[in-house]
Amino acid sequence: MAVSPVLLRTGAVALGSIVTGIGYAALIERNAFVLREITMPVLSPGSTPLRVLHISDLHMRPDQRRKQAWLRELSSWEPDLVVNTGDNLAHPKAVPAVVQALGDLLHRPGVFVFGSNDYFGPRLKNPANYLINPGHRVHGEPLPWQDLRAAFTERGWLDLTHNRREFEVAGLHVAAAGVDDPHIDRDRYDTIAGPASPVANLRLGLTHSPEPRVLDRFAADGYQLVMAGHTHGGQLCLPFYGALVTNCGLDRSRAKGPHSGARTCGCMSPPGSGRHRLRRCGLAAGPKPPC
Repeated sequence: MAVSPVLLRTGAVALGSIVTGIGYAALIERNAFVLREITMPVLSPGSTPLRVLHISDLHMRPDQRRKQAWLRELSSWEPDLVVNTGDNLAHPKAVPAVVQALGDLLHRPGVFVFGSNDYFGPRLKNPANYLINPGHRVHGEPLPWQDLRAAFTERGWLDLTHNRREFEVAGLHVAAAGVDDPHIDRDRYDTIAGPASPVANLRLGLTHSPEPRVLDRFAADGYQLVMAGHTHGGQLCLPFYGALVTNCGLDRSRAKGPHSGARTCGCMSPPGSGRHRLRRCGLAAGPKPPC
């Protein structure tokens, strides 16, 4: 049977768009460092504003000097709290580069969880696999996540991996909890399950991959804000169109930025090997989460 010229042209346009998108991400967006600012009214009524810097998906290599220099400049914003949602590493010798790049931010109050690419190195793969074979997992060599954890905790950051912690920051009471990366089925929400402190000004949940099963549990336990990474704003995107796939259970419309449910706000940070954008969040008091 002959193939319609219209179908051939349509297929060629679609293929050309995908190739263009991959080239755009590889050659342009991976060096397009952007700091985005958003305000989220999620604090309890009467709370003073809180400045939060959300860092995720650095995928750092020792030779990425430009990225490291850009990160070092972020300390000038003087956030009240730094939130790191994982995938910091992309090389077995990258821990010193991450620590040096974060610089003075490690002396600010901070919390973190890890992602799969803190545990395992990247492997060369076809980006289209995010579309045609999303469940396929290929792990690279083991990465020194224990060294990274030690570097973070020695400087005062709190590891929220299957932990619940309450602390004061900028005069506010924060109740925070986190899980290990759901993308590789390391999440064990039952270890932190239970209502979050009702007296906290901010009830904060952390996860690397924003899987709905985890987001729903955080919401049910009363967390006002859940912060995640992993999606890179869409693991595969087209210019002027956006995400084709999120590589998790979220739909494409929620690949990045703030989003709200009935009880909880979520914030997906888009930085990563293809998109280096960090979230500078101003948290304010509000009657409900209209993110």
